[in-house]
Amino acid sequence: MNDSAKSQWIVDALDRHEASLVRYANWILGDIESAREVVQETFLRLCKEQQSRVGAYLAQWLFTVCRNLAFDTRKKETRMTPLGDAEIGVDSRLEQRETAGEIFRMLNGLPKNQREVVYLKFQCDLSYKEISEITKLSMGNVGFLMHTALKTIRKQILSAPRRTQ
Repeated sequence: MNDSAKSQWIVDALDRHEASLVRYANWILGDIESAREVVQETFLRLCKEQQSRVGAYLAQWLFTVCRNLAFDTRKKETRMTPLGDAEIGVDSRLEQRETAGEIFRMLNGLPKNQREVVYLKFQCDLSYKEISEITKLSMGNVGFLMHTALKTIRKQILSAPRRTQ
């Protein structure tokens, strides 16, 4: 592959996946600047890869590298991270719709592995197979975690007292 074709491949990958990778890294790290740095490093690593090696698995490769880098970054930070501006922004937008805010809080109450598969499915629009490859879980386990998470949320929604206006 010539340099021009590889450059175009990188640009196309950046256009298609950068925003969802930043959201995913921000979700893991709770800090938008750190998330951007992780995504930048992810794409730098993509530049070093052969397109034929990554091939049809570009999204899975990007999310896996991004996930690993984000967790490595989080491990290196020994201090407690204060509530980031990005999380405050998410909360303030969700407050506009009370039901969405309640669901968000319910999601945050789920175990980490359930939150992650729900996030990858609904925020990053990934398939169970892609989620399986990114998280190194079996597709059956991904499906089980998704089912359990959604069942838990549904049960909480149905048991919540209805508010009158």
